[in-house]
Amino acid sequence: MTTPFPFTAVVGQDDLRLALLLNAVSPAVGGVLVRGEKGTAKSTAVRALSALLPEVSVVAGCRFSCDPAAPDPGCPDGPHEAGTGASRPSRMVELPVGASEDRLVGALDIERALAEGVKAFEPGLLADAHRGILYVDEVNLLHDHLVDLLLDAAAMGASYVEREGVSVRHASKFLLVGTMNPEEGELRPQLLDRFGLTVEVAASREPDQRVEVVRRRLAYDDDPAGFAAGWADEEAAVRQRIVAARELLPSVRLGDGALRQIAATCAAFEVDGMRADIVMARTAVALAAWAGRTDVLAEDVRQAALLALPHRRRRNPFDAPGLDEDKLDETLEEFGGPDDDPDPDPGPDGPGGGGGQPDPDDAPQGDGDTAARPEAGENGQPRPSGAGEQSPVRASEPFRAKVLSVPGIGEGAAGRRSRARTEHGRTTGARRPKGALTKLHLAATVRAAAPHQRARGRSGPGLVVRRDDLRQATREGREGNLVLFVVDASGSMAARQRMSAVKGAVLSLLLDAYQRRDKVGLVTFRGSAAEVALPPTSSVDAAAARLETLPTGGRTPLAAGLLRAHEVLRVERLRDPARRALVVLVTDGRATGGPEPVALAGRAARLFAADGVASVVVDCESGPVRLGLAGQLAGELGGTAVTLDELRADTIAGLVKDVQRRAA
Repeated sequence: MTTPFPFTAVVGQDDLRLALLLNAVSPAVGGVLVRGEKGTAKSTAVRALSALLPEVSVVAGCRFSCDPAAPDPGCPDGPHEAGTGASRPSRMVELPVGASEDRLVGALDIERALAEGVKAFEPGLLADAHRGILYVDEVNLLHDHLVDLLLDAAAMGASYVEREGVSVRHASKFLLVGTMNPEEGELRPQLLDRFGLTVEVAASREPDQRVEVVRRRLAYDDDPAGFAAGWADEEAAVRQRIVAARELLPSVRLGDGALRQIAATCAAFEVDGMRADIVMARTAVALAAWAGRTDVLAEDVRQAALLALPHRRRRNPFDAPGLDEDKLDETLEEFGGPDDDPDPDPGPDGPGGGGGQPDPDDAPQGDGDTAARPEAGENGQPRPSGAGEQSPVRASEPFRAKVLSVPGIGEGAAGRRSRARTEHGRTTGARRPKGALTKLHLAATVRAAAPHQRARGRSGPGLVVRRDDLRQATREGREGNLVLFVVDASGSMAARQRMSAVKGAVLSLLLDAYQRRDKVGLVTFRGSAAEVALPPTSSVDAAAARLETLPTGGRTPLAAGLLRAHEVLRVERLRDPARRALVVLVTDGRATGGPEPVALAGRAARLFAADGVASVVVDCESGPVRLGLAGQLAGELGGTAVTLDELRADTIAGLVKDVQRRAA
């Protein structure tokens, strides 16, 4: 077994280590979501945590890790008699992003069903993770059907399996830990709320601290066992402190004053529901226990708010996580009570326990919050990059948009936009597998093998099955698409009121793309050329940020914009041939610069029609005299045109029908 990197050897990342330790002390806190850029020790710290957790007692031979002191009466391997059991290390189970539904929840044991003719349940990862850690790396890329199953198990503390004649229920209580890079897309709000705490991590900008990170990593890579042995005493001390904090936890007093502060803080930041209040209370209690105290202080409530509220106060997907700490301090001071400031005995961290912060490392500490910022002009606006450029304008208020779906049935990645043949969804039939079998259709396989049993010499209860009998299940669900926005940022679009409306419309469609689990891309054209402002990505947040800072001005190289978009789609088809595209062209249809710019734009548009790419032209032309150029361009694209006023929820339904009719 590979020796894990020691938890206490992680340099810096105090908030990350504290959040993980609080969940080790009190699993009822509800888990941790770790957000941050790549290479910031997210996975390293999570994997190191499991070595610190105390051993658990389990019923010998139970595949579902029943507690011998209180065995689950409904355990599939039961019934168990209460008594002594065997001890084993706490498990950390990793859920791969591409795992199947059967691997997560378990399924019928196909081998025993076919060979012995009996129905037997084969446990999945939710059973393995019971009373341990369930770790999901890149949790924001997890398929929706797996997210739904995780939500059910996290809410009920049990997993229910009803399929293929098997009906099983087993306990599944686990510490859910997820890591993600926000650049690759955000989490569904329902799953985001299930994480008790969230932590933002970033690489330190302090040279001395970065040197220490590299020094420790190189030493670990050269001799993992020797490096771990050098940190054994520190690891043992933290392990003992976790045990002591768990024993102290039931004695911690959460006074009415602290409860008032918790309720007032959640109300002040307008979080939805009551889960935030409960998580804050549990976190504050765990902080006090970790600090070796039996009273919850105002500083515990403050630290709990910083960990439990940032991901719950987001009002829409494009709001940056975080809290206004001045507002937090004002709220805590206003609602502080007389029982909030007892004079407790000094805990392991000194007087007051230091808010439950972990012990500092020997390495030099930096502030860790210095980040590169775009170059700005004297007025604070982004510095113009070309002549004739106007400063960016804010988007108008976004509106609710109905889905724009790509016609036909695709085979792309699972999502929520267009119909598709997928690995997950409702079963619509069976076929012979093309290549490796990925999803067995059991009934169809049995039907294919049944007529040949006598000829194959079957004599026992098992079914004689050959490879030619195997049948692949065909399923239909929804796919995510690539929504490529091609935005005219030229001088003809630069009227501030019109550009504000255009940005509001694109932002509305970006919100829809976020909800539909699409990839998005952004191509802009202005001046003399077009540029890929954002290559296709799952991070809708990044697209919204680029849209906000989009400058305008100059000529209208419409053909260049279309050709650049066509090239983006060509490259993306090579990378992901199954994902279908929807092009949203935002323009008034005018083209300037070069010889015959309108005719050249028409020829470029016909490339999309020849490739069968679904498209919509958002006509931004305004004024009493309209040339109708956007409508002509839509005809060349083989799509349809819609005005900004028509791009709202009550009118998009007709637009979708036009897109589907033209593509049929």
